[in-house]
Amino acid sequence: MKKKRRPGLSILSDIRRNGTSYLLVLPAMAYTFIFGYMTYPYMVIAFQRFNYTKGIFHSEWVGFKNFEFFFRSNKALTVTFNTIYLNLLFIVFGTLMALAIALVLNELRKKLFVKISQSLMLFPNFISWIVISYVLYALFSMDMGVINRILNQFGMTSVNWYTEAQSWPAILTIMHVWKGAGMSAIIYLATITGIDETLYEAAEIDGANRLQMCFRITLPLMMPTVIILTMLSVGKIMYGDFGMIYALIGDNGTLYSTTDIIDTYVFRSLRQIGDPSEAMAVGLFQSVIGFILVFGTNAVTRKYFKDGALY
Repeated sequence: MKKKRRPGLSILSDIRRNGTSYLLVLPAMAYTFIFGYMTYPYMVIAFQRFNYTKGIFHSEWVGFKNFEFFFRSNKALTVTFNTIYLNLLFIVFGTLMALAIALVLNELRKKLFVKISQSLMLFPNFISWIVISYVLYALFSMDMGVINRILNQFGMTSVNWYTEAQSWPAILTIMHVWKGAGMSAIIYLATITGIDETLYEAAEIDGANRLQMCFRITLPLMMPTVIILTMLSVGKIMYGDFGMIYALIGDNGTLYSTTDIIDTYVFRSLRQIGDPSEAMAVGLFQSVIGFILVFGTNAVTRKYFKDGALY
């Protein structure tokens, strides 16, 4: 009888065989362990009046009082709505644009043009939001902005965009899509390259054109990837893009009604209060809601589209 190989030995032998691969993934594993799992014990300070000198084991227990900081605020409903609404806009339009870019690039036959296009679309992803904020100011400035100059050329008056709160969800969505759609399109392109070419050959023999192949073969086979990425985005729907919002909006109070999100609201509040327990309470609230959303979205997906479910 063959001896059953112990799992530990197989893992060690796999590490010896693929040492370079494990070495490459080591920084990501260390980052996840330090800033992910090692922070779990500190979630208890959401229920304490945390004292730096006493630590998490001796700080005073206050129960759910820290959650009152956010839920009893007169802006809690507004910032929660803004967070969910803006993220929904980012997810929907970002996904649609990334899919469109991937499908168009997949249909192009000039390889040099495709490579140049991919590089140009990836470039915005590496630009800091601080730099983009200056670009945005050059576009929407009251006196010298490009948009207002174009409006003036058509006989229209200049608009002070930095006081027009209702316009900024659209502006933020455009900037978010412009910056991130190229990177998402690369993921979808990788999915397309994994599709079996014999499917297209069979469809061509049956007389299908490229548009029919796109809608009958490419898109259906991309759906599992689209759904998984969407579920991961839905899990973070309670987390706004703090770097983006704060860089583009800053402390402009006239735009808070449509752009102020949970993260920026808590940041501004804690600059004045400086209580880490209240920040942890809001962060825990966001995490719990995110977990529920991912779990619920996965349950719905598993029921109606099993191939796209995470588990």
